[in-house]
Amino acid sequence: MSDRVLLTGVSGFLGGHVALQLLNAGYTVRGSVRKLAKADKVRATLARAGADISRLELVALDLLSDDGWAEAMVDVRYVQHTASPFVLNTPSDPQELIRPAVEGTRRAIAAALAAKVERIVLTSSIAAIQYGQSDTSRAFTEADWSNVDSPHIGAYAQSKTLAERAAWEMMEAAGRHDDLAVINPAGIFGPLLDEDPGTSSMLVQRLLDGKLPAVPKLAMSMVDVRDVAALQVDAMTNPAAGGQRCIASEGTYMMAEVGKMLVPAFPDRRVPTAELPNWVVRIVALFDRDVRDNMHEMGTVKHVDGKRGSERLGRPLIGTDVSSIATGKSLVEHGLV
Repeated sequence: MSDRVLLTGVSGFLGGHVALQLLNAGYTVRGSVRKLAKADKVRATLARAGADISRLELVALDLLSDDGWAEAMVDVRYVQHTASPFVLNTPSDPQELIRPAVEGTRRAIAAALAAKVERIVLTSSIAAIQYGQSDTSRAFTEADWSNVDSPHIGAYAQSKTLAERAAWEMMEAAGRHDDLAVINPAGIFGPLLDEDPGTSSMLVQRLLDGKLPAVPKLAMSMVDVRDVAALQVDAMTNPAAGGQRCIASEGTYMMAEVGKMLVPAFPDRRVPTAELPNWVVRIVALFDRDVRDNMHEMGTVKHVDGKRGSERLGRPLIGTDVSSIATGKSLVEHGLV
């Protein structure tokens, strides 16, 4: 069998970095996009980053359609399932996120099992670990699961939790629990490969665009995209990764702390480092649904235990200050701020 990897979501922020590391490691990558109209852009992006795209194949796959999945698995040794829906605004119907996340994961797992691939690596999230919990005083670990029945859990966290649970259930039913490896990254930052900033990187974009005089008292766990990609690639062949989840997080930071990290690197920009009083955010929440849906997170600092990620890589994870500045510089280079 060849060392061919099916990588879903190759055109995404994380997917692009996973493809880059796989190609640089000598694998043949069969990347999936929703529409092949994106193919030339994906090739150009990876070539510009220094990848040998002679070993890059591109196919069209849709999370909500069975078409093409069996064919995409032909001669595939490993599967990297990074594709997942993510919308910038809270959907009125949570199923807009949940259905494609769960159905897409089921399709990827079912097709991989039918093709008897050696290992499946699934990109989940700490959103499947730390939400809907009453006790936030301790660090969450890979043993924790988000409570999808909590009134304080959003559609994205529900989608990631339900999708990951579906993957484990399918692997258990097939008697192949240890052939699944899951990476649970925090908010992903780092250098952009193209003008798509990803979703988490938009935090840095907002801190640099000069429109915010101050920031809400919100905390976020963060990790560099290069570390997440390295963990994804490692998980294909590392015996310790089989049948395990792995949190990828360098640390948890308040938005104002991230602003302070950016200030020295962007002295000509007005980067907010002060925090808004909660009463101001509550007023904004009266008119902004996305703010309103996150009000329960105000002032809450959730920590996750990220030591497994650094243990797997055999080194400390890239610092959030380095990652945030790399994000900011990429945003400037691509004309996004």
